[in-house]
Amino acid sequence: MKIKAKRVYLRRVYDDGNGEVLVAVCDAELLGKRFKQGRLRLEVKTAFYQGELSTIEEAMRALAGASVANLVGEETVRAAVREGFVDPRAVIRFGEVPHVQMIHI
Repeated sequence: MKIKAKRVYLRRVYDDGNGEVLVAVCDAELLGKRFKQGRLRLEVKTAFYQGELSTIEEAMRALAGASVANLVGEETVRAAVREGFVDPRAVIRFGEVPHVQMIHI
């Protein structure tokens, strides 16, 4: 039996003025949801995160070319840590949902 890979939403935004690339990735089931941790709030807005429905592998390839990234969800953040894009100590949680931002300088 073949197991279907988990899907994520992947959105790339190119800033042609500076050549910067913003990549937003979220686990598909989190799109449109809101989370709270103390005074912090996270809204996984459709307008920001919804792009192509992709595999986690495609999302990690997109991160390789990112200047800035916003990542939400267990699968997404775990893969970014595993691939060395983000330090696990930078991850914050909104309840059970991990979130991390990446800036490549």
